[in-house]
Amino acid sequence: MAQSNFPNPENTAETDYLDSVQPDDRPEAAPPDLTHLNPSGEANMVDVSEKAVTVREAIACAQVRMQPETLDAIESGNAPKGDVIATARIAGIMAAKQTANLIPLCHPLPLQKVEVQITPDRHLPGYQIQATVRIKAETGVEMEALTAVSIAALTLYDMAKAIEKSISIESVRLISKTGGKSGDYQREA
Repeated sequence: MAQSNFPNPENTAETDYLDSVQPDDRPEAAPPDLTHLNPSGEANMVDVSEKAVTVREAIACAQVRMQPETLDAIESGNAPKGDVIATARIAGIMAAKQTANLIPLCHPLPLQKVEVQITPDRHLPGYQIQATVRIKAETGVEMEALTAVSIAALTLYDMAKAIEKSISIESVRLISKTGGKSGDYQREA
């Protein structure tokens, strides 16, 4: 007979414990001011129509770690699927442009710059990926930069998985953002 992960109602010790658990009596903390929720608590796209149009830029990065032999095969142009780096770079650019279709409640934006750099790193070993996204608009482009590096990294994995399945995507993060009411952000080293 298969074992269930659900509580056994015949297990009196378990049901006694569950019956004795009381709701938390501590006062609730004030909820954070979540801009994507309306007064009823429903998710909605933020209204940016009253925000100032400013130049906004975001830089994100990611790492793709692999065996030195895999890095060598990619760098020498011997990957079975072709030009890994060019394909991953284009995928990152395309992904930034599709962010609003991938992440709910993101605004569709007419991006004015998307640059994806993929640099070999023998100390990792693997690749450092960086995306810079810029726009003159009412809202920022952090999600577009993060989407660009994420999809570039996934594409790099896809293009090289015939050589190595244990490739790992790591440290996807926002490095900096400028523009907008919330001000500038620079990640500490």
